[in-house]
Amino acid sequence: MMISPWDRWYSTSCCLCCHVRTGTIILGIWYMLINAVVLLILLSALNDPVQYRYHLTSSELGTDIDVMDDANICIATAISLLMILICGMATYGAYKQHAAWIIPFFCYQIFDFALNTLVAISVMVYPNTVQDYLQQLPGTFPYKEDIMSTNNLCLVFAVLLFVGCILSFKAYLIGCVWNCYRYVSGRGTTEVLVYVTTNDTTVLLPPYEEAVAIPPKEPPPQYMDP
Repeated sequence: MMISPWDRWYSTSCCLCCHVRTGTIILGIWYMLINAVVLLILLSALNDPVQYRYHLTSSELGTDIDVMDDANICIATAISLLMILICGMATYGAYKQHAAWIIPFFCYQIFDFALNTLVAISVMVYPNTVQDYLQQLPGTFPYKEDIMSTNNLCLVFAVLLFVGCILSFKAYLIGCVWNCYRYVSGRGTTEVLVYVTTNDTTVLLPPYEEAVAIPPKEPPPQYMDP
């Protein structure tokens, strides 16, 4: 019997030996907390831009271009709100076992994985981009000179190793969410074999929700011979 690759990697458990539903709920809550913190920082920067210094001075980058303005912060705020909504949908879908609510979060994971993959490919194709990025960092960045004095090949290898670890971890999380989606969607369509009435006829028990909703039938009255 041939086993498809999807079934070969399917599992109902994830890290820490917890269920994939529990792992998806924890992951959704974690992402919501991170985006909530980012949203609070962005809102505070909009209310008090001087305190948070979201305009970098020309002495730090050697240019008069403002890195972040009100429009960019508003866009970042909208993205944070959207991410909180998507993560909340995934958490609710895993908790209430609604498979359709998990799909947006799964699509976001695929998009994020593709972006990180493009970063790794760009570093391999254009190794000098690492040095160019380091030169654009502010002069107050810690250990900037020590990092720039390192061999370019070692820097590229370190960046690729770091990005590879991130990609491996993200791929594992994608697998956990996908297994949760398969588990939740499978529970709604599974039918259980109860017994066989004849050699050619089988009787299937309906899903649990439908079985509970159907009232039991009363047995027919029995008459006794006088």
